[in-house]
Amino acid sequence: MTEIAYTALVDQALNELAEGEKAWAATSLARRREILDDVQQLAVQHGAEWVEAAIRIKQLNPESPLVGEEWISGPYPLAAGAAALSASLAKLEAGKSPLDGATFGTAAGRTTVNVLPLNVFDKLLLSGFSAQVWLQPGVSRDEAIRTAGLAQRDPGKTNGIGAVLGAGNITSIAPLDTVYELIANNRVVALKLNPVTDPLLPVLTKVLAPFIALGAVRILTGGADVGTYLVQHDAVDHVHMTGSALTHDAIVFGVGEEGARRKAAGEPILHKDITSELGGVSPTIVVPGKWSKADIAFQANHIATQRLHNNGYNCVASQVVVLSSKWAQRDEFVAALTKAIAAAPNRAAYYPGSDSRVASAEATYPKAQRLGDRVLVVDPEDRTALLNTEYFSPVYGVVDLDSDGVEFVREATRLANEDFVGTLGVNIVAAPATIKALGKAFDAMIETLHYGTVAVNAWTGVGYLTPHATWGAFPGHTLSDVQSGIGVVHNGFLLEKPERTVVRGPFRPSPRSLVGGELSISPKPPWFVNNRTAASTGRLLTAFTGKPSWAKLPAIFVSALRG
Repeated sequence: MTEIAYTALVDQALNELAEGEKAWAATSLARRREILDDVQQLAVQHGAEWVEAAIRIKQLNPESPLVGEEWISGPYPLAAGAAALSASLAKLEAGKSPLDGATFGTAAGRTTVNVLPLNVFDKLLLSGFSAQVWLQPGVSRDEAIRTAGLAQRDPGKTNGIGAVLGAGNITSIAPLDTVYELIANNRVVALKLNPVTDPLLPVLTKVLAPFIALGAVRILTGGADVGTYLVQHDAVDHVHMTGSALTHDAIVFGVGEEGARRKAAGEPILHKDITSELGGVSPTIVVPGKWSKADIAFQANHIATQRLHNNGYNCVASQVVVLSSKWAQRDEFVAALTKAIAAAPNRAAYYPGSDSRVASAEATYPKAQRLGDRVLVVDPEDRTALLNTEYFSPVYGVVDLDSDGVEFVREATRLANEDFVGTLGVNIVAAPATIKALGKAFDAMIETLHYGTVAVNAWTGVGYLTPHATWGAFPGHTLSDVQSGIGVVHNGFLLEKPERTVVRGPFRPSPRSLVGGELSISPKPPWFVNNRTAASTGRLLTAFTGKPSWAKLPAIFVSALRG
């Protein structure tokens, strides 16, 4: 496409959005809610087409259980997210707060809001899983109730045009970010797809059709030149992007030596607000305890999943597991983890630059183990690259700490906060008996970890899938030190000052969970890379989300139990 051609297309889209903003401003809360409901149904209705496009992008075998990833990270979260925002608008329409009827609590002196489970279906389908949003220090329950709703508290006051730069890895990110910009910030949206996901254009056009028809959304394709022209356009008031910190800095400060100089001097070339979700290097902290052989095997596959879901092309993919060298079962666990990584289904390295990043890791760590197309680095002398380079590929690392008990918890927390790049998500794996024994020290660990999502015996990806949870970096980053980004998305209750989401899950799957005293009937989760029925479970969950029904539960349970 020539420069004249793409600039004309961008100009036309922005001109149409300027008119669409007027239509959006005149759209009532009731009508906005109806549009969200339509989008929810369209995501389900066109789910198979969506997944087929994702299969082509990611070069998956259509018969592979890995297709389940594309259901669960594609149409499913968009349908769930649209439903959550619709429910919040319904409360605002009735003159209530989105938090009317919510369950509040406290943790570490902060007000918390329960976001999972919210109903009986959550309790059944995600048995044993829970999540709370912690609000920033000083935010009271009354303030949270009063301010929830964000820009929808005054829907007639719109905030211009937002440019959304879509991600190239998880197919629901771009449409979810678009919907959030429309609702939370009351901006119409120019969505620029990542070139990797251009094959999604036909189905996303159908799914977002109600917003497009109103003039509130336009979808653009093309390369970096299109994106650069879009974000720098005078008609664009705000930018939201998902990607790497390097891409963020190139947009904000420019590239090369001049870009570096501008960043150091705090002189951006982008003179408009930008929010972002940028990933980083996510740790998984394994707290030593007494585990059975079944515990070791299950958690090894759990942690392998945290890395290998979508072949490691996730902003919140775990990259390093932190272990205690004094743990009696350390070597047994590393052997099980090695086996789980090697045994995970083979996949194509579809994401640009994956092979070169794997090669870079091997060059940095020549003693690393090659497990098919995967690389495992075990306790290297120099951890710098492993903890500071987001490899965004099937590269995984193990680091040891020479401590145990409370000392290990404190040292692992310090390491995660100070030595790892990024603050998007951190995982903690610990047996229930260990958590109980650590008591306040374990609670202090959760409080002290400065991450946007903290997952205990769960993957932080569960936070992404929870529509009322917040998703984004720990607050406080700046343009010059952006880490994992600025701001949050998803946030179905439209909370004004969130700090983090804390997710908890069962340490063991059912029925071992019940034997071990955990109130959970969840089998192996469908997002596990070794789940044999993930495709059918994902498809059934998506259909359920479009129209929840008791009649649909038996088929979901049967599929899940076979996984």
